[in-house]
Amino acid sequence: QVHLVESGGGSVQAGGALRVSCTVFGYTYVPPCMGWFRQAPGKEREGVATVYAPSGGTNYADSVKGRFTISQDAAKNTLYLEMNSLKPEDTATYYCAADIACRGTLYSGIWGYWGQGTQVTVSS
Repeated sequence: QVHLVESGGGSVQAGGALRVSCTVFGYTYVPPCMGWFRQAPGKEREGVATVYAPSGGTNYADSVKGRFTISQDAAKNTLYLEMNSLKPEDTATYYCAADIACRGTLYSGIWGYWGQGTQVTVSS
């Protein structure tokens, strides 16, 4: 059973940076498709960034392009999201997701495994 554990959230002032991590347990390799999603209070969950491990291909929401970077460390079975130039509107709970069959995308579809979430708060 795949189990995802996020870490690294916290509070930062606008313009600052944070890195959140997601470690994969229960799977020998890094799942081929992984992503970061976020949900702010009163809003729907939205996709932030995804990565397709076999090719290294990435996809980002327009709102984070140029500021956020998704990456993986296969040796550590860990997914990262490097967040720079943070804005108050980036405040949300950030969730890691994975799918062995790559059924989901940044905008829709199925992600079979989810982490518990980590809070990111950006103050103005």
